[in-house]
Amino acid sequence: MRRTLTTIGNDLGLIIDRSILELLHIDKDTPLEIETDGKSLTIRPVTPEEQKSQVGDATKRMMDAHDKTLHKLAK
Repeated sequence: MRRTLTTIGNDLGLIIDRSILELLHIDKDTPLEIETDGKSLTIRPVTPEEQKSQVGDATKRMMDAHDKTLHKLAK
């Protein structure tokens, strides 16, 4: 399947057929992971497990970076 990009404001967008969205269980609220190897683009839905892991990782980074401040606030 070949597609061209569509102008959306100052950006470009890719229109994905409804049949593909349904096959992958993607809707407008589904978070998507977009990756590139420099030659191609991969777009895939983020699983709920990945979302939980990302939130946990972000929380750990924040706590590590602000540990002293958080301990002071807890007193």
